[in-house]
Amino acid sequence: MGKFISTIVDQFSNLWSQVRAMRIIDILDIIIMSIIIYYAYKFIKTRRAGKLAIGLVILLLVFIISDVLKMYGLRFLLSNIFQIGLIAIVILFQPELRAALEKMGAQPLRGLKTIGEPKGGNIAAMIANVCSAVTGLSETKTGALIVIERLTKLGDIEKTGTTFNADPNAVLIKNIFFNKAPLHDGAMIISNNKIVAAGCFLPLSQRDDIVKDLGTRHRAAIGMSENSDAIVIVVSEETGTISIALDGELKRNFDYSSLKNQLYALLMSESKIQRAGKKSEEGENK
Repeated sequence: MGKFISTIVDQFSNLWSQVRAMRIIDILDIIIMSIIIYYAYKFIKTRRAGKLAIGLVILLLVFIISDVLKMYGLRFLLSNIFQIGLIAIVILFQPELRAALEKMGAQPLRGLKTIGEPKGGNIAAMIANVCSAVTGLSETKTGALIVIERLTKLGDIEKTGTTFNADPNAVLIKNIFFNKAPLHDGAMIISNNKIVAAGCFLPLSQRDDIVKDLGTRHRAAIGMSENSDAIVIVVSEETGTISIALDGELKRNFDYSSLKNQLYALLMSESKIQRAGKKSEEGENK
């Protein structure tokens, strides 16, 4: 028993000596590595890359076993596979890697985004009109697909549709998505609180775990949210259900209040929400 306790004490002593020997740069190194691993896991969790990661782990384990057991033929084969594997991954998963790099490049701009940003009142008006239009479309079971741009610019998507430069008025939005209107089948793009395009084509998600009951409109919404940080609002023409696609995930069954609260949380900081709320109260009091 005494020997066991002594061993435990020695282990803790060695651990403490290693902790004391750590430099600030070592701590920074660990933090950066942790962030990279976290975002890598988050990236592959809901994409095809998840299955690829499992396969790579299995191959790595087999490679280690072959090295330990001196299985030279298998080791030679796997070492060559790993040498060309990186190039193959880049080719096979180019869309996913591009989406990840676009989002990564947008993150450092988040702090600068507030400089010259439109006033909270304009955002509040846009949110109110979008929510009013979407709930109206939901009641009549009119399909709709609305993309609200955030940090990732959507100029390439805008070019696939008809250019606009209009305030997001609820009546205008409902007219665009009226089932006899020429632009109703495409997506509407809202950027800087303006309708900038309609009738746009969105990239479809290639995931195989999407519920089969969801149609092309929902798959396009998920695909757009996988390739950008945009907020994509969908109205089902079969059920009238309102959904939001964000970061590759689809949340459903919104109503006017829950949709408005979600958009406020995603588009406005806490201080802007408070200011917008005060302006709304002042307007009601008048």
